Amino acid sequence: MEKQNKDSSFKPYIPPEKTQPELTVASIVIGVVLSVVFGAANAYLGLRVGMTVSASIPAAVISMVVMRVILRRNSILESNLVQTIGSAGESLAGGAIFTMPVFFLWWAEGQTEAPNLLTLSILAICGGVLGVLFMIPLRNALIVKEHGVLPYPEGTACAEVLLAGEARNSGGKSIFAGMGIAAACKFLTDGLAVIPNTIAAEIRALKTEVAAEVYPALIGVGYICGPKISSYMLAGGVLGWFVLIPAIVTFGGDTILYPATTPISELYENGGATLIWSTYLRYIGAGMVAAGGLFSLVKSLPSIFKAFAGSVRGMKSAGPASGLRTERDLDLRLVLGVILVILVVLVVLPQVPISIPGALMILFFGFFFGAVSARIVGIVGSSNTPVSGMTIAVMLLTTLILKAIGVSGTVGMVSALSVGAVVCIVMAIAGDTSQDLKTGFLLGATPRKQQIGEIVGVLAAAVAIGGIMILLNSAWGFGSAELAAPQATLMKMLIEGVMSGNLPWSMILIGAFLAVVVEMLGIPVLPVAIGLYLPVELSVTIMIGGVIRWILDRKMRKQGRKEGSGILFCSGMIAGEGLVGILLAVLAVAGVSDKIVLPVNLGWIGGIALLAVIAAATFWFGRGDGKESPIAKKD
Repeated sequence: MEKQNKDSSFKPYIPPEKTQPELTVASIVIGVVLSVVFGAANAYLGLRVGMTVSASIPAAVISMVVMRVILRRNSILESNLVQTIGSAGESLAGGAIFTMPVFFLWWAEGQTEAPNLLTLSILAICGGVLGVLFMIPLRNALIVKEHGVLPYPEGTACAEVLLAGEARNSGGKSIFAGMGIAAACKFLTDGLAVIPNTIAAEIRALKTEVAAEVYPALIGVGYICGPKISSYMLAGGVLGWFVLIPAIVTFGGDTILYPATTPISELYENGGATLIWSTYLRYIGAGMVAAGGLFSLVKSLPSIFKAFAGSVRGMKSAGPASGLRTERDLDLRLVLGVILVILVVLVVLPQVPISIPGALMILFFGFFFGAVSARIVGIVGSSNTPVSGMTIAVMLLTTLILKAIGVSGTVGMVSALSVGAVVCIVMAIAGDTSQDLKTGFLLGATPRKQQIGEIVGVLAAAVAIGGIMILLNSAWGFGSAELAAPQATLMKMLIEGVMSGNLPWSMILIGAFLAVVVEMLGIPVLPVAIGLYLPVELSVTIMIGGVIRWILDRKMRKQGRKEGSGILFCSGMIAGEGLVGILLAVLAVAGVSDKIVLPVNLGWIGGIALLAVIAAATFWFGRGDGKESPIAKKD
């Protein structure tokens, strides 16, 4: 990882002395529409397949087109506010669908009353607003002080997309080439289905498999993050898939180990290494992510305390109107006051089953895991952040604490889920907010206006998300083949397991002590933990991007010049795949996605060929012509 950039001479694209329209009526209206649309599409997609697509870059592309091409408005900061508001819906939906469907599952089993629309909306609003507010005192520590340390790949990509709309930006060709190539690849794999989105080879002798996802965005993430972070992630994947899974299958044999109800050998025969990963390795990964998050927070405490101290000192001055425009956050007094009001609301409202201990857990876990989420997003981007893994840790700790203080049974389960839902949304929004603030930092936006915009987007999406979930549950029912809700099903099992005293603590503790070992070796824990928690096919493809970056960096150093077009091209790939991902989600909601699937599939040969094409294109544009992006020139 690079050394921390202590150079305070960084100049954003729009200097602090210059002002442009930012938080306008146009940006609010367009951003709110995008927030609701992206939130609805991602809610359906996540409930169906267990994953969402990041909307930050698609929102940036749409805002650029609408504001500059259609409305003929020339403020890049106004376009940035559109994407800031619009991306909030996807993040809030991601946090909500991991947890809130459990309310519906318990209702279907007759354990609780039907979920109330007001309850769902209140939980979403409180979690979303807290996620934004928790990031405000952390902005200086994570975004400014660690510029050059945390790459924030999607935040950087958003900035590059918006800059591509500037008439004098010579990098537009590279970024739009990346968008086109990635869009075509995504449509071939997940739209027409003529090429598999994952290629895998089973290794029977080792009782595992090696795989790679055929997604351009992952290569782009690896390229932007660089070879070191990519290698840490791959190390976690190798540890999980070539050490732990073979050990579990080899030594497990005919043992039936919870949470499975069939022998380990039978699990492997029926579902291969992937089923072993989803049944056991995810618990180990969740323990490692939780412990790694703790190490990360402890090491960040000096910067965090310094940021808080600076904010407190700032209260004695003229408030948010003082200082440079690009340094103005929302007044810390207002932030603390709103946080207190939200906690009181969660306790006193009868529609929300959260007690004073629950509110205190939201305050502590929300800030802790919100900070951790913001750091992970800075490493691997929003799309690959293991929010569900951290939510597992929150659910475990919350349920244990409530049970220890005597809140058990159905009341304890509902309270634990409510606390976990709020914290999960906090994590998702904190990650999105940090990504957006990074974009604003590079472009020269006013942080205070971005923070207000983020809250506007959260409120719009939160009001809609409860109704969307009630509608989807009425149509198909959560837990059905159409809406499997895999993360929510796992959360339900965890809460019930803790309350009944039947949970695989050994696996969670194994993960925690693996984190201790990695930390003792002096290796950053979180990238390794993320690689262990996520499927290995993600880490392999990300490593391809990292290797390409390593080769080009060596090549450019020998030639005495800097790589110019690679990050622009990879930013475009991330944007192109995200746009098509949103389009495919809309087609799925409309019920026409199956109708465009072609009856031809080229199999693993097509997958390898497509990966080779993506890698070759990345290398070609990465070697570039020595021209740097406007952001790179000012760094």
